[in-house]
Amino acid sequence: MIGFNDDFEAAPAVSRLLPRIENTFRAKGWLHERLELEYRREQEAMANAVAAAFDGDTSLLFEAGTGVGKSLAYLVPAILHALEKERPCIISTNTISLQEQIQNKDLELCRTLFGRTPELEDCREFRTALLLGKSNYLCTNRLARAIETKGDLFGDPEQEELHRLAEWSQQTETGLVQELIPAPNYEVWENVNADSSTCNRKNCSPETCPYQRARARLRKANLIIVNHSLLFALINATGSPDKGKGVLFPNDFVVIDEAHTVPAIATEHFGLSLGSVGLKRLLGSLYNPKKKRGLLVRYGNSAHRQAVVDAAEAADQFFDFIRARILNQRAIVRLREEGWAEPTLGPPLRSLIQHLNSILDRLEEGTAQDELRDQKRRLESYSTGINQCLSLAEENHVHWVERTGKQGQNVTLRNAPIDVAPYLREFLFQRETSVVLTSATLAPAGNMAAFQAQVGADGVTAELVSSPFDFENNMRIYQAADIPLPSADEGRLSLENLADYIVFCASRNEGGSVVLFTSYQDMRKVALDVEETFQKLRRPFFMQGRDFSRTELTRRFARAGNAVLFGTDSFWTGVDVPGPALSQVIIARLPFENPTHPIPEAKCEWIRNRGGNPFGEFTLPKALIKFRQGVGRLIRKKTDRGVVTILDSRVLHKPYGKLFLASLPHANYRKLTRSNREDLFKPFPNP
Repeated sequence: MIGFNDDFEAAPAVSRLLPRIENTFRAKGWLHERLELEYRREQEAMANAVAAAFDGDTSLLFEAGTGVGKSLAYLVPAILHALEKERPCIISTNTISLQEQIQNKDLELCRTLFGRTPELEDCREFRTALLLGKSNYLCTNRLARAIETKGDLFGDPEQEELHRLAEWSQQTETGLVQELIPAPNYEVWENVNADSSTCNRKNCSPETCPYQRARARLRKANLIIVNHSLLFALINATGSPDKGKGVLFPNDFVVIDEAHTVPAIATEHFGLSLGSVGLKRLLGSLYNPKKKRGLLVRYGNSAHRQAVVDAAEAADQFFDFIRARILNQRAIVRLREEGWAEPTLGPPLRSLIQHLNSILDRLEEGTAQDELRDQKRRLESYSTGINQCLSLAEENHVHWVERTGKQGQNVTLRNAPIDVAPYLREFLFQRETSVVLTSATLAPAGNMAAFQAQVGADGVTAELVSSPFDFENNMRIYQAADIPLPSADEGRLSLENLADYIVFCASRNEGGSVVLFTSYQDMRKVALDVEETFQKLRRPFFMQGRDFSRTELTRRFARAGNAVLFGTDSFWTGVDVPGPALSQVIIARLPFENPTHPIPEAKCEWIRNRGGNPFGEFTLPKALIKFRQGVGRLIRKKTDRGVVTILDSRVLHKPYGKLFLASLPHANYRKLTRSNREDLFKPFPNP
C-alpha cells in the first residue's frame, strides 16, 4: 500500500453524511434550489445508495443510465465523507474526457453548491489532486545529475535537448511532460524524469522538485483522481496488501467510474509484459558501444561494459529467433508448452547483474548508486520474467508472444491471469473499505450477475437505475433485415451490402454519423468502397488508425458537424459528442471479441473445463456490454436526437439476438430492407 497518507485522525462518532445527502438530492433539495439543477429521482437513488455504502464501509455496484448525473451522485457523498471522516477518496476513471469533466466542471459545481449552502459551507475548501505516474514528472535532482554527466550519457543532439529541458524547468509549475511541445527525446526524458529511487524525500525537496511537490499535494488531498491503468499498475506493484483498511492509501475509500472496463484493464496489469525494445533501451542506458555512452562509461570498467555488449547480442539473437520462427506468419501466438525457445538470454543477463552488484558494492551511497540500483532491478525483472515465460511458470495464466509497434519489430512476451476475479476480490473487495463501481453498462438485459462474477464481487450489493432521457421520442432504431450473415462463405457479399447500407444511411442523415466495426480489416475494405462517394457528397470522412489519434479524430469529427467516422474497438466506448455533430450510430457488426486472441481463448477453455458455457458466461455478456456502450454514444444530453442503425442481421436470426434487442433503450425498432428503406428510414432533421 502506498504510504502517502498515514496521519488521519479518528472519525467523529455520529455521521452527518446520510441526512446531508438526502437534503442535497431530494426533490426541491439543495442541489435544485442552490444550483437550479433539474431534480432526477434516479440521481437521488444513486446518491443515497453511494452514501450508505461509504457510511457503512461496504462495497457497491451501481449501473446508472446516461443522463442520471452519476458523477455528482458519487462526488458529493465522496467529498462530504472524506472531510467528515478525514479519509482520502480515490476517484478512478478510464477516459480523459470524463477526467476533464470531473476536474473542470463537476468539482466546480460541488464547490459552488457548498458555498451557497450554509449547511455545507464547511466543505467548500475541499482539496483535490491528480495522481499521475512518476515518469510523467520532471525530477530536478536527476536533471542536475544528467547535466553534470552529459558527456557520458548524450551526444550533441541529446545535449541540446537537455538544455531545452533545463530552460523549461525554470518556468514550469507542474513539471509534467505533457506541457512540452514538441515532446522530449525519449532517451533524455528517461534520464531526468522522477521514475527513479533517486527521486525521494531525502534527495528532493517539494520546493524544487515537481514530483515531490505533487506528492505533497496528494498527502493533503481529500479527493485523488487517477486513471484505471495507473490504479491497477499501482495495486499490482504494491503486491500483497498489508493488513488494515485501504486500497492505495491507508484508510482510503474508492469510486471506480466507467467500471465496465475494469476486467480487461485489470487483466492486463495483473499480467506480465516484456518487450525487446524496452530491454534494448535499458541495456543502452548502461552502455552503448557504438556511441561510447552510458552509465558504465563513468562507473564501470571494460569488463563491465563487455558484459552489457554480451547481453545485448544475446537479446538480439533471442528476440530475432522469436520474430523469425514463432511470429513469422502471425502477429500473436499463444504459448502452450514450456521450452518453446532456448534460455540463451538468461546467463548473459545474470552475468551483467553480477557485474552491476560488484560496481554497487564499491560506490558510495548517493545518486549514482541509486541510478545503477534501479537499472539492476529492472534487469532482474527482465531476467525473472523471461524465465517465467520460457517455463510457463505462472499457473492459471495464459502466455503468448506478439509483434507490436508501428513496424511490428518490437517482440513482446506476455502473460495474463485467465480469471482476474480472485485478484480484484483480494485487492478491492477484501480491503475493509468501501469500493463503488459504477457505469452506464454493467447489467446486460438488466442482469449484473455476469459482471459480478468477472470482478470477484459475488455478494456485493448491486443496484441499477435507468436513464431519465426520453429515448422513445428522441431515438429511432432501425435493423437491416436483408444483409447476409457475416459468415466465411458470404463475407465479401456481406461487406458489399454493408457499404451500400452505410452510404444510404449516412448520406440521408444531416448530422454526423459514427460507424462502428469490430475488425480493422473489414473497416478498411468498406472504407475503400465508400470514401470517394462521401467526398463527392462533401461529407468529411475520417477513419481510425489512418491519419490522427483517437482524441484528434473525435475533435475534428465534432467540429465538422456532418462528418462520417469509421471506428473500431475504442470508439465503441468513451466518445462523447453531444448535439447534431453525432446524430447517427451505425453498428456494422455485433461486438463479439476475437475468439482467437490468447486471453478470450484461454478464458473460454477455462470455463469449458469447469463444465460451463463459454459463450453464455463470457463471450455474450461482454458483447452485450460493448453493444450498449456503442448505442450509448448517440444520446449524450436531454435535447439530443438521432438514429441507431444495426446492420448485423444476427440480431434477427440468432437465438441470442433477442438479448441485444432487449439491451436497446426502447423496443420500437423497425426492419429495413432495400425495398422499403426509401420510405421507412427517416432521420431527424438538424435543429
